[in-house]
Amino acid sequence: MKTYIYKIITLVILTAGISIAQNKTGTTIGQFLKIEPSARISALGNAGSSMSGEAAAVFFNPAGLGRMKGIDMQFTYNQWLADIMYNYAVVAVNLTEIGTIALQLTSLNSGEIDVTTVEQPRGTGERYTVTNFALGLSYGMMLTDRVSVGATLNYVNETIWHSSLSTFGLNFGVQYEVYENGPRFGASVSNFGPSAKYNGRDLYIDFDFDPKKYGDNDKLPSELRTEEYSLPTTFRAGVIFPFNFDDQYKLLVSADALHPNDNEESINLGAEMQFLKTFAIRGGYRNLFLPDLEGGLTLGAGIDLRVLSSYSLRFDYAWSDYGRLNNAHRVSVAVNL
Repeated sequence: MKTYIYKIITLVILTAGISIAQNKTGTTIGQFLKIEPSARISALGNAGSSMSGEAAAVFFNPAGLGRMKGIDMQFTYNQWLADIMYNYAVVAVNLTEIGTIALQLTSLNSGEIDVTTVEQPRGTGERYTVTNFALGLSYGMMLTDRVSVGATLNYVNETIWHSSLSTFGLNFGVQYEVYENGPRFGASVSNFGPSAKYNGRDLYIDFDFDPKKYGDNDKLPSELRTEEYSLPTTFRAGVIFPFNFDDQYKLLVSADALHPNDNEESINLGAEMQFLKTFAIRGGYRNLFLPDLEGGLTLGAGIDLRVLSSYSLRFDYAWSDYGRLNNAHRVSVAVNL
């Protein structure tokens, strides 16, 4: 069993190294797949590769599903940059000895944008929208009482006016808990999959082979060729340290190292203080050591209400600083049965 576990961990690390060997800054599609959905983990500086216990942790590492109990449902509303609307919903169901499955839906909408051209820079009177959509199916399980693994298959679609692209992405990861309720290490790869390119009638044009020649066909039906781009593949590795002062107070410290294929390496840090098993305050810093970083500070709070003895209702809020791009606000509501 130990040999099997080591093989899984090695596969995660080696696959990340192969898929992210080249730096392609700013040349990936599916940028909305990098927006963190969990208000709780966002307030922790996005340091979530070792997190578990809530359905939205599957975004950072699907191996976290292995430790989840019962049924967890979560919805996140994100007031994203430039008034862009971002929503995320996930439902995870633990099947006892079999493991945990989860279904997640991510959507992003730019709102209406004026169509402009070289001839009409003030607008043509038409309007268009940019919509992004991802549907994911996840599975996580415990290999041993200390090691969990998980994977997510995502269908990804992006649409800009009348042109769109579709592809699939795979997330997979592993977590190792040193001892029960002790430090936990995690590693994951997100958005590993084939490249894709845009297609659609917005790329259709009438082409004149020789504009200086008269009498020929100056409206040849043609199509602009677009390049293929990869998904924003990211390798995460991190650790969390829980400190239990007594039954009523708990401190959690989390850290992640990130290696993306479309930017430089960086580090995320976060801490959470829990009071009376009900209230929590959080703070963190994302993308430490990233060149030309805009902002980075994250803050948040949460409340966990126990309703009867059968389920809980959680509310979480996160504020993230993006410098000159202003701030982002996330609100998550979750129910655990």
